[in-house]
Amino acid sequence: MLWGAGTVSALGDGVHWIALPLLAASVTRDPRLVSLVSVAEQLPWVLFGLLAGALADRVDRRRVLWRLDLVRAGIVAVLAGTVLTGTVTLPVVLLVAFTLTSFGTVYDSAAAAMVPALVPVAERPAANGRLQAGVLVADTLLGAPVGATLFTLLAAAPFLVDTASFAVAAALVAAIPAGAAPAAPAAAAPVRVDVATGLRFLLGHRLLRRLCAYGALINLVTTVAVALLVLYTRDVLHLGSLGYGLLVAAFAVGGVLGSLLAGRLAAAIGGRAALLTALGCGALGAAGIALAEHPVPAGISVGVFGAASGLCGVVAVSIRQSLVPDELFGRVTSAFRLVTLGVGPLGALAAGFVAHRYGLRAPVAGAAALLLAGTCAAPSLLRRADLHPPGTR
Repeated sequence: MLWGAGTVSALGDGVHWIALPLLAASVTRDPRLVSLVSVAEQLPWVLFGLLAGALADRVDRRRVLWRLDLVRAGIVAVLAGTVLTGTVTLPVVLLVAFTLTSFGTVYDSAAAAMVPALVPVAERPAANGRLQAGVLVADTLLGAPVGATLFTLLAAAPFLVDTASFAVAAALVAAIPAGAAPAAPAAAAPVRVDVATGLRFLLGHRLLRRLCAYGALINLVTTVAVALLVLYTRDVLHLGSLGYGLLVAAFAVGGVLGSLLAGRLAAAIGGRAALLTALGCGALGAAGIALAEHPVPAGISVGVFGAASGLCGVVAVSIRQSLVPDELFGRVTSAFRLVTLGVGPLGALAAGFVAHRYGLRAPVAGAAALLLAGTCAAPSLLRRADLHPPGTR
């Protein structure tokens, strides 16, 4: 049920995720303004991420998931109404993007904390791989081209589909037996104490700190590329809305392959080697995006970067699940995401201004150079003694 709910919800997310930048680009072609969509989608993790994790560790996670899905269904339905009536504006788009992610901070923290409660340690890499692959297939492989196609037919259609997906996901989560995923124990400490506890655990663990830093680097490159991808597709590759959706789908194809192979690869060569492989492939993929002159090499490069991102994400979360106690997992996950996703708004803003001054290729080229430098430093920072294959610690 959890996999089904996450997959259905991800399909709607992919549809609206692709449609929001298209909607913004139909209002303005200024890259600085279009990049604000990515800023609005990631800023809530900076503002509310730690609080969301503390809440996820003290509530009935199953109940909060289906209720948040219903709330988000209502928000997207309102946006669809403004598009249908012709009253949508850029501030409305930004407000919806910000609000959806704000509720999503609690949702994601609670959903991630349910996995350790439902899945034994040894099976978590495979389970995480299936969960992430399902999300990628539904979100970007299917949702992206479907959302782009629907947008060309009727601008409100992607948001109507997303409304329905949230409602179905809510029903699926509500159908999970109450005893299958026990509610988090009631916390006696104030929320600020819970927040501080999760943050201290993350900062006090060397391996988690370094995994967090590399997660932030990967997300920075992803955000820089995604923030202006709609303009890059139109103005550099000379493709339309469907081409934009297909380019995003290429990321999903790579991400699915990387996610599904992560468990086997980590077991075969070790978590350290798998992470180093992911970082190296990510740097090559980002460089290819910056240099591509034709849609085919651009799509291949996006796919390579997607595979690297999927591989890195599954290995890192499996290690994190094996190191963090269940009662702290929501808080530590939120602290982790505060850092990894917190760089996103800064990266999106920087990408908009750099592209405005130096062109649409410049931000991705700079991000690729940063990832390459991080990859070169990784062998000494991610030491073999610290990194065991997921499930062995």
